[in-house]
Amino acid sequence: MQYKIRTHASRVSALLLMLVTGLTACSEKDQQTVVTDPVMTVPTNVAYISSQKAGISQVDLSTMTVVKTIDVKAKAPRGIGITDDGRYLIVATRENGSISVIDTTTGEVVNQIFVGKNPEFVRVRGNYAFISSEPSAVGGPPPKPGAHEEEEDDDDDDDEDELPAKIAVVDLKEGKLIREITGGPETEGIEFSADGKLLVITNEADNTITVHDIESGELVKLIETKEYGNRPRGIKLSPSGNEYIVTLEFGNQYLVLDKDFNVTKSVNTGETPYGVAYDEEGKLIYVATNRAHQLEVYDANTHEQINTAKSGKRCWHFSFTPDNQKIMLACGKSDDVYVYNTADLSLSTKLDIPGMPWGVLTYPKSMGSLDTK
Repeated sequence: MQYKIRTHASRVSALLLMLVTGLTACSEKDQQTVVTDPVMTVPTNVAYISSQKAGISQVDLSTMTVVKTIDVKAKAPRGIGITDDGRYLIVATRENGSISVIDTTTGEVVNQIFVGKNPEFVRVRGNYAFISSEPSAVGGPPPKPGAHEEEEDDDDDDDEDELPAKIAVVDLKEGKLIREITGGPETEGIEFSADGKLLVITNEADNTITVHDIESGELVKLIETKEYGNRPRGIKLSPSGNEYIVTLEFGNQYLVLDKDFNVTKSVNTGETPYGVAYDEEGKLIYVATNRAHQLEVYDANTHEQINTAKSGKRCWHFSFTPDNQKIMLACGKSDDVYVYNTADLSLSTKLDIPGMPWGVLTYPKSMGSLDTK
């Protein structure tokens, strides 16, 4: 009797031991599965460069090398923006009239959204993307008044039809176009007022800057630039929020506008200025001049030119690196990106980026002609 009891107890103990061992093994297996699953992280200390005939080049800023090329699943990527968390790139693709939404953790296109003919410039604010378009652009640049166009520009603009353009507003959470704001023909640069209530756009075909209520799209103010020059393109709000800079490509000037959008000054630049940005402190203004083949620096208070650096051909857009130590300038007709030391504008290196590089921005976000910190 005692033996049977001991034998029963032993069997029960053995069964309990097997059960505990099995549960422990399952637990360890589960833990191992969790540990070995890939962790999807947002790339940091990187730059993204759009190239019209290639795609997106991802650059490791610590080594200044291209570590990945991203297929945008469409032709002619130009404007580029990034969400505040760095998770998604928004890329305007001209040929299919859309934007490609790219998950930066995988490099894969997760959505394509039609926004209208010839989308170009992209700005991201919160959960919304704003994309300018050029419905009048059918190939070949509009000639500069009284001059022959240089081959190196090879822009996509043709002002003959002067169709009204739209700023597409895309809800990135919903993944769809929710409304449009009507600008002038061939809308170009996009900027926001300091309080985020107004949208300011440059309209290169009719030589105007228009200010719109960002919610209703209603036109609040129109500023004509013909008195100073033609083709307003780049636009940037100062870090203080008290003034705007607008480049006039065929005026060889930039305009200074106060916070109420009154022109307070015009400043001569090198030939055909486009991309423009302030430094982080708002003390300096940087301008990329296409035909002058240089990056120019101006004192933001006196507007005197204080430095220049030679660049390649058709250099339009640029960005500081997140640490503000370098500036990256995309040069489309040279197929490279010039990297300058911010302190003195000396050339640090050049990156070979094939396919007509158009724009560049970074994550973490930096000051630049396409983005702000």
